[in-house]
Amino acid sequence: MRGSRPAIREKDFGIWQTWNWAQTEKEIRALACGLAAYGFERGDRLAIIGDNRPQLYWAMVAAQYDGGVPVPVYQDSVAEEMQYVLEHADARFAIAEDQEQVDKLLEIKDRCPRLEHIIYKDQRGMRDYNHPFIHYIEDVQEKGRQYDAEHPGYAEGKVNEGKGSDIAIMLYTSGTTGKPKGVMLSHDNLIITARNGAIQEGLTENEEALAYLPMAWVGDNLFSLSQAYVAGFCVSCPESSETVLTDLREIGPTYFFAPPRIFENILTTVTIRMEDAAPFKQRMFKYFMELAKRVGTRILDGEQVSFMDRLRYMAGNILIYAPLKNVLGFSRFRVAYTAGEAIGPEIFDFYRSLGINIKQLYGSTEASVLITTQPNGEVRPDTVGKPCLDVDIRIEDNGEVMFKSPGVFVGYYKNEEATAETKTSDGWVHTGDAGFFDADGHLKIIDRAKDVGKLTDGSMFAPKYLENKLKFFPFVKEAVAFGNEKDYVATFINIDLEAVGNWAERRNLPYSGYTDLADRDDVYDLVQECIEKVNVDLAADEHLSGSQIRRFLILHKELDADDGELTRTRKVRRNFIADRYQELIDALYSDKSHIRVEAEVTFEDGRKGMIKADVKIREAAMTTVQPMKEAG
Repeated sequence: MRGSRPAIREKDFGIWQTWNWAQTEKEIRALACGLAAYGFERGDRLAIIGDNRPQLYWAMVAAQYDGGVPVPVYQDSVAEEMQYVLEHADARFAIAEDQEQVDKLLEIKDRCPRLEHIIYKDQRGMRDYNHPFIHYIEDVQEKGRQYDAEHPGYAEGKVNEGKGSDIAIMLYTSGTTGKPKGVMLSHDNLIITARNGAIQEGLTENEEALAYLPMAWVGDNLFSLSQAYVAGFCVSCPESSETVLTDLREIGPTYFFAPPRIFENILTTVTIRMEDAAPFKQRMFKYFMELAKRVGTRILDGEQVSFMDRLRYMAGNILIYAPLKNVLGFSRFRVAYTAGEAIGPEIFDFYRSLGINIKQLYGSTEASVLITTQPNGEVRPDTVGKPCLDVDIRIEDNGEVMFKSPGVFVGYYKNEEATAETKTSDGWVHTGDAGFFDADGHLKIIDRAKDVGKLTDGSMFAPKYLENKLKFFPFVKEAVAFGNEKDYVATFINIDLEAVGNWAERRNLPYSGYTDLADRDDVYDLVQECIEKVNVDLAADEHLSGSQIRRFLILHKELDADDGELTRTRKVRRNFIADRYQELIDALYSDKSHIRVEAEVTFEDGRKGMIKADVKIREAAMTTVQPMKEAG
């Protein structure tokens, strides 16, 4: 029976404490009844703020137990951001992890007139907080046990009142294009999506997961709560954000999610350590990693590999792959997901070549996460897979991806206009992303729909897709692609000073700085090789073959937020760059092979100066794919 199996763990003071499912049910019931004792009613909102903690997960379910709606808030939110969410959500109750979060709630309480009660989990620093509306969670639970005893049948009655169509949770969007929106998801949305995902991946009660991503993020609610409850597996909460990698090694999860930056950072750490290793170890590592790159992914996907290569790979597993996975905490991975941003093919292939089943998924808050995933044996770095179970996808005439599924959100709280703009009357949802299905039925996301254009010959032009493919190369730091309503695609390139500088130093090529390095013919050769590799990839894609890059230049200066060319999060300000460098763009669409430029730059100390350079323009080779001959 599930009751005796582990449900959730927490590491505190270096020791893992475990609650089984029977104990978890009792904790949740006590908290639900405690909330009811303080007046929490069906439809009330409970704000939840803090790191991943068992008590905060219990609070989410306790609110649902009572027919209420949990509203998790990002724990790093400043008081003003927290105020907007609590005020907009009409939260009457809030549960906070510690003193820091309680202080933020006290700061905004006067501006949130509906907020009546604050509950805290961690007692440290709370001794002198004697406000009558502040309660310790264990006191609330004790009050709940008394309430439960005095009101027999209350808990069961509340559960029986609930319906699958009831709102289960409200999650707020990031608000990058305006005020955050409260996405309302029902119990059916979460439970059916969680069940379908578990069926697709064969998840069982034997899985182990690590809950370390924000509780306010929809993915954590699916992977660490909904699927854990549906499949019955155990979720572990790390001691702190600083100990995640250590806790990962100790737990050895079988089911894992991480954004690309996590996988990238881990690979960088491995690379740096190998550079400090003894020469013999470096040679052995290089040999077996080259072998893994050649056959590892094929073995993982069940493809045919020669007996000798399998034997060599087994030796590599004993000497390199298994010890490395053990150090990283990846030894028991059955399924590892990544999503959010594009992940570099080399990074993706590195992990899969070690036998780690890392896959990409595509999802959104409005979908209860899952829209597409990559089936086993059909995993590629350039797609996001096929539609998940019970998900329908269609591509609009403008290339926008739309979906319909059991996970489609109920609506945006207090925002019927935004709901109508996003969700059609028959349940289809606009993603705002442009994409297409390849010949094998895999979805490719290429750009935001509003940014996709066309060349004069009608070929699709997706600037971000091209820029991301270029930035996968370590020598390219930034890229800006042009082509909408043009005859061909052309690009600006910013080289990565550190990567190209190291490359130059290994070849004894002297240079004085970025501008000098960017002007060298051998650096142009290096960048041209990267571009032509991208063109080969594009040529094999019937949708994007027409958007190969014909001409390029290496900018004489690094794009800089201080000069207004990038945002503070290093996103290219495309329109600003187009205005500032119109002369260079015009030269790319002419027969010029170089152009003389002057540019004002801002130095780190705030001083301004001028850079003069003779910028070269190169032609890149375009690739033509030969049509396949018919057999016979």
